[in-house]
Amino acid sequence: MRIVVKIGSSIVAGARAGLNTRRIAALAAAISSARAAGHQPVLVSSGAVAAGMLKLRMRKRPSDIKLKQAAASVGQPSLMWAYERGFAAHKEKVAQVLLTRDGLSDRKMYINAKNTLFTLLDYGVIPVVNENDTVATEEIRFGDNDHLAALVASLVEADRLIMLSDVDGLYTANPARDRRARLIKTVEKVDADVMGLAGGSGSAVGTGGMYSKLLAARMAAQNGIGVNIINGRRPRLLAAVLQGGNPGTEFKPERGRLSARKGWIAHGIRAKGALELDAGAVKALREGRKSLLPSGVLRMQGSFQAGDAVYCLDPQGNRIAKGVSNYSSDEVKRIMGRKTSEIEAALGYKYSDEIIHRDNMVIL
Repeated sequence: MRIVVKIGSSIVAGARAGLNTRRIAALAAAISSARAAGHQPVLVSSGAVAAGMLKLRMRKRPSDIKLKQAAASVGQPSLMWAYERGFAAHKEKVAQVLLTRDGLSDRKMYINAKNTLFTLLDYGVIPVVNENDTVATEEIRFGDNDHLAALVASLVEADRLIMLSDVDGLYTANPARDRRARLIKTVEKVDADVMGLAGGSGSAVGTGGMYSKLLAARMAAQNGIGVNIINGRRPRLLAAVLQGGNPGTEFKPERGRLSARKGWIAHGIRAKGALELDAGAVKALREGRKSLLPSGVLRMQGSFQAGDAVYCLDPQGNRIAKGVSNYSSDEVKRIMGRKTSEIEAALGYKYSDEIIHRDNMVIL
């Protein structure tokens, strides 16, 4: 079974103590045992900024992007060295893989990253993935490593995403404030009610909170990947999950796995705009699995080029699909509401009968 294990900053680092090398060693032991049992682990680990904070004597997590980049640059070698030592004790090799959001938005780079990760796994190497904070700006960041972990799980076609948190899982309320809060063992679907249970943004050393973990769980589950949130301060729980147990909260996959291309469309490429559709087009997309024709488009949002991704919205503004447009926003503006037979007359040329072909579209 191929697994992605997401390890947050609060698990491997303290606010002022730098990296927790004993915890990293314990995690390395648990993950090495999983590999010995035949699993293929991929790690998505935070902690570079936290490690850099100690080296640069920062008293609190920086909010300025330049300071974050500096801390990440200083801390990333320490983070990898800690994993190198932890896994070397079990005769395992690790590799550093740094990714950026704009890089994975490019189809060719997405495939290159995929091939690299698969090659490392074929050689028995454990990839340790992190965001390349040194070059990432706010506009092209994943936002947090929960999102990155869900994307990596899709990228490597994982069977399961295991997210290590500083709590036991998803609760009905904040357990630190409400004694009546109970652990939710199983979630069939991450809907609005489930999202409403999350509160807070992140810890003193990390950016992700339960809300971001639920977003990541929803993304992975929609791609047919099972998800577990467990307490990362108890590394032995990882084995329990891999043996079929549920020591935290389990999120059931919502459907079969998307194809590699549709997985990239759904989660890899960033949407540059949106198309508002009439009720007939919505029905054709949802129920008939049809392509999007110009006649079904009422309004357009954003500026995009042919080959960019756009969302499809129903009349109420809800996102119902995401796909790659055959036309730019300027071209869509001139042909929306028209019949396919009128495209060439409106533009002077015609690339396709469809604005978005069904093969390049994912129903959300």
